[in-house]
Amino acid sequence: MMPRGLGDLQYRRRTSDSSESGSSGQALPELQGARCLTLEELNLATRNFSNANLIGQGMFGEVYKGLLQDGTIVAVKRRHAPPSQEFVQEVNYLSSLQHRNLVKLLGYCQENVVQMLVYEYIPNGSVSTHLHGYSHAPGVRLEFKHRLSIAHGAAKGLSHLHSLTPPAIHMNFKTSNVLVDEDFIPKVADTGIPGLLDRLGVTGLSSRTPNDPFVDPRMRESMNLNFSIQSDVYSFGVFLVELVSGRRAVSDQNIIQWVQNFQESSDISAIADNRMTSSFTSESMKELLRLASWCVNPMSEQRPSMSLVEAEIHRIREQEISLTTVMTGRTPTVTLGSQLFRTSR
Repeated sequence: MMPRGLGDLQYRRRTSDSSESGSSGQALPELQGARCLTLEELNLATRNFSNANLIGQGMFGEVYKGLLQDGTIVAVKRRHAPPSQEFVQEVNYLSSLQHRNLVKLLGYCQENVVQMLVYEYIPNGSVSTHLHGYSHAPGVRLEFKHRLSIAHGAAKGLSHLHSLTPPAIHMNFKTSNVLVDEDFIPKVADTGIPGLLDRLGVTGLSSRTPNDPFVDPRMRESMNLNFSIQSDVYSFGVFLVELVSGRRAVSDQNIIQWVQNFQESSDISAIADNRMTSSFTSESMKELLRLASWCVNPMSEQRPSMSLVEAEIHRIREQEISLTTVMTGRTPTVTLGSQLFRTSR
């Protein structure tokens, strides 16, 4: 079955009525309906969209932190646009995509030529902020096992989308769209936003520039933004590269070429973020880089599925925990990889 973008509502309707709904993969969730909030409620929640509540700017529009009357803390995305029934249909579908590793869409509002999306608020910022120096929690240092855990959770979220029938394509997966909560559980954000905007006649997909390192190079070269499962996998590979290196791929695209050319004999110190100190084993680091290299293969048909990527990261994480943990009696003691494999003098 051909995968589709999340904004392709007509394709979804045809498929849900077909006999293919019983094929392999998870069935597409039924439309459960998003909560319709009023402009008055959201004005109150965001203090009339005060600048003090402004927390970001995304593809859909400005993002504000808000507090609903029932005590729910939310993130409200706002754009100016006329009301549209198609917007409501798309929002209902997007709100039905629920998984522990996806940011949940709670509701919407469209009044006074304004459209808004209301999401659960994720308090600890994006992985990008923690990697690139704009962290909400500057005291937190992401060690290798933390990064493996984040990669595994993000892979679960993306794999879940791809497991739907028909597969749902994220189309804008990147480090800034993986948020972490107070327990550093990752949640994939902006699911379906590019498709939603395109369905509404806004150039959501075409806003991805030819220089965006998260976009499949074949698409950049042809300027054909035909997103697919394989293009999501490529984007996830770039995410892994940033996660391991701590560098921005947009300003240092040589790191992607380095990973694409990765060999067993490659010097991992040339790519590994030195802020991780030496708290990792070369075995696990090389295996993760090998997986990243597989994901960013220029030949899209040779990339792995996200379910395989998820399983591999889980295996590497379990291996890393095992290799860096020494059992002392009944008490496990975590030991740095550099200490475990230090040669005696």
